[in-house]
Amino acid sequence: MTTPEVSKTSGKRLSKARVTIALSVIGAIAVGGAFSYNAWTDAEASPAQAPWFAGYVDATATPTFEFESPTSEAGRDVVLSFIVADKTDGCEPTWGTAYSLDEASVSLDLDRRIARLRQAGGEVAISFGGLTNDELATSCKNVDDLAAAYSTVLDRYDVATIDLDIEGDDLADAAAGQRRATAIADLQSSRRAAGDDLEVWLTLPAATFGMTEDGTDFVAQMLKAGVDIAGLNVMTMNFGDSMDAGESMADAAIRSLTASHSQLSTLYSRADIELSDATVWGKLGATPMIGQNDNKGEILSLADAKKLNTFSVEHKLGRMSMWSLNRDATCGPNYVDLERVSDSCSGIDQGDTKFADVLASGFSGRIAENLGNVTTSEPVDPADIVDDPATSPYPVWAEDSSYLKGTKIVWHQNVYQAKWWTKGELPDNPVLNAWETPWLLIGPVLPGETPIEQPTLPDGTYPDWTGTAIFEKGARVLFDGVPFEAKWWTQGDSPEAASSDPDSSPWVPLTLDQIAQVIAPAK
Repeated sequence: MTTPEVSKTSGKRLSKARVTIALSVIGAIAVGGAFSYNAWTDAEASPAQAPWFAGYVDATATPTFEFESPTSEAGRDVVLSFIVADKTDGCEPTWGTAYSLDEASVSLDLDRRIARLRQAGGEVAISFGGLTNDELATSCKNVDDLAAAYSTVLDRYDVATIDLDIEGDDLADAAAGQRRATAIADLQSSRRAAGDDLEVWLTLPAATFGMTEDGTDFVAQMLKAGVDIAGLNVMTMNFGDSMDAGESMADAAIRSLTASHSQLSTLYSRADIELSDATVWGKLGATPMIGQNDNKGEILSLADAKKLNTFSVEHKLGRMSMWSLNRDATCGPNYVDLERVSDSCSGIDQGDTKFADVLASGFSGRIAENLGNVTTSEPVDPADIVDDPATSPYPVWAEDSSYLKGTKIVWHQNVYQAKWWTKGELPDNPVLNAWETPWLLIGPVLPGETPIEQPTLPDGTYPDWTGTAIFEKGARVLFDGVPFEAKWWTQGDSPEAASSDPDSSPWVPLTLDQIAQVIAPAK
C-alpha cells in the first residue's frame, strides 16, 4: 500500500422452452455453487478466527489522523503503519523513516494516543513494510538482530498482532524473505513458549488471478520456516491490466480473493498442512483502497464496498481492513484534482457515509480475540470421498477418458468443467495458478442431486443419424433427440456408444453451452 508521494440419455424430448428452463437451473447451480458450498461446509468446519475489522492508519500522514478518538465502532481497532528500516541503520525500526520510536512518542504523542485508544476499549496491530521504504528484513542482514528489531516494536507498543505488508522490491528479495521468515518463526516460537502469543498476518499485493509468484514464494517461505500464519490479507486494489474491461472493483476483488483462496489452500497442502475450505476462507483478509485507487480509472465506490463486504461475510473471511482511515471522507472544495490520490480524503463524494462502517458490517470480532489460535491440519483421506454415479449430476471423472472443452464431471464430490481437451489430469490436483490445470472448479455436488439428463432438441434441428449416411468432422446429428457432433469422418458408428466408450466413439454429445447457443436465436 502506498502513501502519496448432462450425463444420461432419457430419450424424452424437450421443447426449446423446456431446454431453456433446464439450462437456467443448471446454470444457477454452476454460478451459485460457491455460495451453496459455503452454506454446506459451514456445518462441517467452523473457522477458528473471530472475524475482525481494523482500518489502516498512516501514522505519519499530515494532517494527523486522530485514531485515538474513533467516531464509530468501526474505528475501535486500527492497524498502525508503517514500521520500516532507518535509512542509515538497517536494524533500527522507524515510523516511515521520519521518526524513531522515541521521536514518534515526542513529536506525534504516539505512545500516549495508543494508550488512550486502549482506555476506550480499542486495540492496535502494527504493520511492517509498505511500498515506499525498506522493510526491516531487507536492510537488517543478521537474523538475530532482525528478531531483536521486531521485538523492540512489539515490546514498545505491547502488541501481539503484527501485519507484514511486503511489496515491491521487498517482496522480490528472496534472501530478505528468508531472513524475515526465520526471525518471525523464532520470535513466535519463543513468545508462545513463554506463554505469550504472536499473530502474524501477511499482507500481499494481488491481481485478479491472485498472488504473484513472488507472493506465493514468500508465503511458502514463511510456512517452511514454521511460522503459524494467522492469515493472508489480500490487497484488493490497483489491479491494472488484470481487470476485465468494464469490470467493477468489487467483482475484481472477489475474483482476486477466490483465486487467492485456492493458492493459499495449495500452499498449505504443499507444507503438509491440510485445511478445509472453510478454514482457508477464515485465513483470508481483504484490504481495498477506498475511493480513488493509485491507478487511474480504478475507483472503489460505496456500492463496491457493500458488495465486497457481502461476499466476505458470506464466505466468513477472517479479516477486513481498508486503506485507509485517514482517507475516509469526501474531499473538500479546495482539492481539485480528484484523480490524484490524497492521504486525507477518498476522492469521491461519500456524503455522510463512511467506508469503514460499510466494510466493517458483519466483522464483529476483535483483534485480541484471535490470540492463542494454533493452525492444525484437518486431513481428509480422498479414499473416504465416494462419488456415486446415482447421486452425481455429471459423470464421475475417469483417468482413461478424454474430455472436450466444456465437459462437466464430478470428482471427490465437486463439479468441474474442462477448460480445454484433457485426459488423465486430476481435477483436484493442487496448483497455484488457474492456468496450470485444465479443470475449473464449479462447486460441490449438492445434497439430493441426481444425474442431469442430456437435453434433447426438436426434430429438424439437425438431421437424424442413420447408419448408411456419411458424416464429416464437425457434422451434427440427432439421436433420439439428443444432439451429437462428429469428431472425425464416420459412417455406421452409432452415437449410442459415445457414453460407454467416449474415446473410441466418433461422436460426442453437445455440451449445455453449445445447446444454449443453438436455442438462443429462437428466444
